[in-house]
Amino acid sequence: MILVTGASGFIGRALCARLTGDSYMVRGVGRSQVHLPDLTHYVSRDLEQGGELDQLCSGVDTVIHLAGRAHVLKETSENPMLAFRRANVDVSVNLAQAAIRQKVRRFIFLSSIGVHAGETASDNAISEVSPCAPSQLYGVTKLDAELKLLELVGASDMELVIIRPPLVYAGDAPGNFHRLMSAISKGVPLPFASVHNLRSMIARENLVDFISLCITHPSAANEEFVVSDGVDVSTPEIVRCLAKGMEKSPRLFACPGVILSAGLTLIGRKNMYSQLCKSLVLDSGKTRMLLGWKPPVEPEQALVIAGKDFVKNNSDKLKGRG
Repeated sequence: MILVTGASGFIGRALCARLTGDSYMVRGVGRSQVHLPDLTHYVSRDLEQGGELDQLCSGVDTVIHLAGRAHVLKETSENPMLAFRRANVDVSVNLAQAAIRQKVRRFIFLSSIGVHAGETASDNAISEVSPCAPSQLYGVTKLDAELKLLELVGASDMELVIIRPPLVYAGDAPGNFHRLMSAISKGVPLPFASVHNLRSMIARENLVDFISLCITHPSAANEEFVVSDGVDVSTPEIVRCLAKGMEKSPRLFACPGVILSAGLTLIGRKNMYSQLCKSLVLDSGKTRMLLGWKPPVEPEQALVIAGKDFVKNNSDKLKGRG
């Protein structure tokens, strides 16, 4: 039995579908009241409220902990740090403690590349041995969770796997990637023609494949992994591939970076400039050398598919504009 937290989320739904397709018995837990086909058991629960965590972990071989508080576009909490800490640190520790009591074999924790840096990196590619210097609450609390899990699990027989992905994309991706796809689908001119950056990202299908490998691979035990598509792309390339999948012409024009940065900052989208115009390069060589993993989907193909899926998922809205 595999326990997947965040089963109703963007990554969780795809992971559960993959695992059930691979004939695993899957117990999913999530906040939403949703129907997830083929799951052995789905529990609707807010893990921040505690509850019977031992019951969730009973009879489980592997816990895959995806649930957490990610980047918030419009913060409403009076105490954001407390909110992030409860969701990303306290829940992770409490769940791991229950997993240890229930003699779970392996605990897979989905962390973030944000533990190493903010939205942009230095001139050197980020790897597992790069210094940790999170600049945002999300990365700060993910790193804190990692450290507490390492201490907790180190004194037990349970194995720990830590995975640090960059931006995860697909046709139903949330956040700024969704906004980019929406702008392309509307034919909005985008000021990225003169951007010469490189971004390491990971297609959801590739991340799900890697997580699945980490369930059984003996060499994954007690390791940390920086994972990506393995091929870095520029923002103009991202736009062109998404537009191709949407059967749209990419509408790119050049704009000085200073003006673009100032404009996005004025409308409260400073982080969007970092994500779209600056570089973030990862070295995910450890995943290949230690586990022999190769991403099943190339990023150019995955981006085209994401564009197609976005149009398919939003066909009613797009028709309404026609």
